[in-house]
Amino acid sequence: MVRSLWTAATGMNAQQTNVDTIANNLANVNTVGYKSQVAQFKSLLYQTLQTATTTANGDPKPTSSQVGLGVRNSSINSIFTQGSLLSSNSPTSFAIEGEGYFAIRGGDGETYYTRNGDFTWATSGNGTMMLTNQDGLPVLNTRGGTITLPANYVTTRITITNEGTLCYPDANGNPQPIQGEATIGMYQFNNRGGLIRKGDTLWAVSPASGEALNEATNRNVVRSRMVQNYLEGSNVQVADEMVNLIVAQRAYEMNSKAITTTDEMMQTANNLKR
Repeated sequence: MVRSLWTAATGMNAQQTNVDTIANNLANVNTVGYKSQVAQFKSLLYQTLQTATTTANGDPKPTSSQVGLGVRNSSINSIFTQGSLLSSNSPTSFAIEGEGYFAIRGGDGETYYTRNGDFTWATSGNGTMMLTNQDGLPVLNTRGGTITLPANYVTTRITITNEGTLCYPDANGNPQPIQGEATIGMYQFNNRGGLIRKGDTLWAVSPASGEALNEATNRNVVRSRMVQNYLEGSNVQVADEMVNLIVAQRAYEMNSKAITTTDEMMQTANNLKR
């Protein structure tokens, strides 16, 4: 009976992780570029109480006797489905249709990747402007460098092509590509599931994900499409998450009941000698 206490306890721990994961999804339902997560579980090793043998009378017992030892969390996987495109009035709001990612240079000098295209122009103090995210981290171009423009550009007049090239209107008002390395980089991965989550919307490469594939130079990938004045919303489905939350809570309660029932059985057995 003591084994049942530990088995139920593992179930409660696993379901607590499940509830926390679902709660985090619901908390980020309005976070731009957020990808929902789902908890995965696996059974612990089974304990063999009796192997296949024969009885005292010589009768065969072809099956063994095993009992499970509970469950544990094996992984928390991210779901990379496309989120809905949300209209935005900001000219530096960019959404990606496809499997591409924006590249961001972190404060530690490392490159991170995101689907959050809520960018802004920030002055760099030397007469230029730099395209950054809302945290002030620079957005990278197709060559891995920062995107800077002279400060005399009117940022509200800057547009982009579907490939991410920045354009500025000429004397006749026709958008013309800005000279220099002014194309926002888009990158893909052989295995997105292997990316390491850094915060809510930033990702880092890992040996499981493989190196980033530059869409501008790699001809073996289907190029993504960039859309201005739109942002990619979270892919969290509130109705599904609420159903999953109810299921997880009920599973937690069932494991709690198993502990209570085991405690009552042990109390009854302890009272038999009285």
